[in-house]
Amino acid sequence: MQRTHHCAQLRSSDIGSSVTLVGWVDSIRDQGGIIFIDLRDREGITQVKLEPNSNADTGARAHHLKPESVVQVSGVVTARPSGTANAGLATGEIEVDATGLTVHNGADTPPFPLDDVGGDRVNEDLRLTYRYLDLRRPKMRRNLVTRHRATKAIRDYFDAEGFIEVETPALFKSTPEGAREYLVPSRIHPGQFYALSQSPQQFKQILMVAGVERYFQIARCFRDEDLRADRQMEFTQVDVEASFIDREDVYAIFEGMLKKVWKDVLDVDLPTPFLRMPFVEAMNRFGVDKPDMRFGLELVDLSETFRNSAFKVFQSTVAGGGAVKALNAKGLADLTQGELKNLEDVAKSLGARGLAFIKVEGGEWKSPIVKFFSEAEKAELTRMLAIEEGDIVFFAAASWEKACAILGRIRLESGTLLQKRGKLSIRHDDWKFLWVVDFPLMSYDEEAGRFVATHHPFTAPVAEDAALLDSDPKKVRGQHYDVVLNGMELGGGSIRIHQPALQKKVFEDVLQIPADVVESRFGYMLKAFTYGAPPHGGIAFGLDRMVALLCGTTSIRDVIAFPKTQKGQCLMTQSPTPVTEKQLRELHVAVSAVDA
Repeated sequence: MQRTHHCAQLRSSDIGSSVTLVGWVDSIRDQGGIIFIDLRDREGITQVKLEPNSNADTGARAHHLKPESVVQVSGVVTARPSGTANAGLATGEIEVDATGLTVHNGADTPPFPLDDVGGDRVNEDLRLTYRYLDLRRPKMRRNLVTRHRATKAIRDYFDAEGFIEVETPALFKSTPEGAREYLVPSRIHPGQFYALSQSPQQFKQILMVAGVERYFQIARCFRDEDLRADRQMEFTQVDVEASFIDREDVYAIFEGMLKKVWKDVLDVDLPTPFLRMPFVEAMNRFGVDKPDMRFGLELVDLSETFRNSAFKVFQSTVAGGGAVKALNAKGLADLTQGELKNLEDVAKSLGARGLAFIKVEGGEWKSPIVKFFSEAEKAELTRMLAIEEGDIVFFAAASWEKACAILGRIRLESGTLLQKRGKLSIRHDDWKFLWVVDFPLMSYDEEAGRFVATHHPFTAPVAEDAALLDSDPKKVRGQHYDVVLNGMELGGGSIRIHQPALQKKVFEDVLQIPADVVESRFGYMLKAFTYGAPPHGGIAFGLDRMVALLCGTTSIRDVIAFPKTQKGQCLMTQSPTPVTEKQLRELHVAVSAVDA
């Protein structure tokens, strides 16, 4: 090793020791001919003193150093002079008097500051172009360490619970009924393609048939989706499957995993068991199946209140089988016209014609729709929504799903506005975990004219609902569960169908997938089930999302070493790029003209 200690290791007890340090020049100062260097490695900083009079050659080299140069320093640990100790550094009571300096590499001036404050002010594209510099920043380094510790805790936990880590293929067959895939042409089999795996789902179920019983994997997955703060085209998930378990076993196992991660990484003791909430309740109360439980502002159903109302918009919605829902954003009556316009635009983006509201200011209800309400209706609104001075009430009248979704988004936007005004406290480290359960097994796709799987087609129905698969699939609940934290879905899974006849029935009779397509895409799986498939289930956690929450950042790009931009580019390596005609010929691929 070129070093004897790292740069956060030396203390007063080391005074008099001869040491060798290596790292980057964090800063350099010339004070009356004596040069001080803050030498940095990934662990921290040590101050180095170079006196040219004691070693002229070393001093001369130091004069030409620039920040971020890589150097090796040999010297003796000494106490800092009285009154110069730095309480902000672990090594703040000592310094190293250098007797030797080796410059391993000089450095150009970085294109942006490498401290956290300065780096955060820089355009993200510039940071991603020079990602190797961005990762030198303390915050980014801490994020990588947090990711490492979380991953280690996960591996340690599952090993202790008797799970075996098994790698499954990244090159899989195309399954076009899922998310958009990345296709990989085969050179050996002209005209045929692999798909990069979106999930190890089918392989891990096959591993249950193989008798592995308890499997896990830190799996790389790929989806050709539009990117955003919590989504990347390649991502990492904690993928788990186990045999001879039911939903209660799943909850206990994975609460234990999360409990260990939070303890090992943050030294936080998570209370268990987590809250459980049926899908319908989550939608009715919060307008979303991944509710943020750190604040209230719950939705209220007013369908019965307006069933016979003189306000035809609400009355006709209820008569047509829809719902009228309301949200009291308490204390937000002072929102600006611009903020109100933004909320209206959000509602319209979800299919609303507008956003009806009532403002309560100066003891008066201000709204174009109030004149249509009877005194009894206004009294009922006051009672059910606890309306007070300074409140604003928002309404949505539409199908149940749409009304919930509209006000669910308005609730989140209102929470943000109230937090900015100091009227609501939403802390990132207020850990509100819950399981959302009892999702519908099937959803009807109006455009396709058939049912589609809400989760995926391998999810088992709740036993008491299974008989409804033939008569009313929409009423069948699935043994599907999501674990949610602070408004973000961390993971989801289900108890699987393990009976070949039932799985075939779901494919062909309920989802109406033609028998030949079922055979070509899933035949090997159905065949495997005929050789003794155990009852099994599992879950997959998004590692990137979980680490982002642990680090208190809103973007998973901050916890991935080399992420893509929202346009799917790696700015550092300038990919994707065109390939040569020779490469295309070898793969039997032709590229059509692409508009510039």
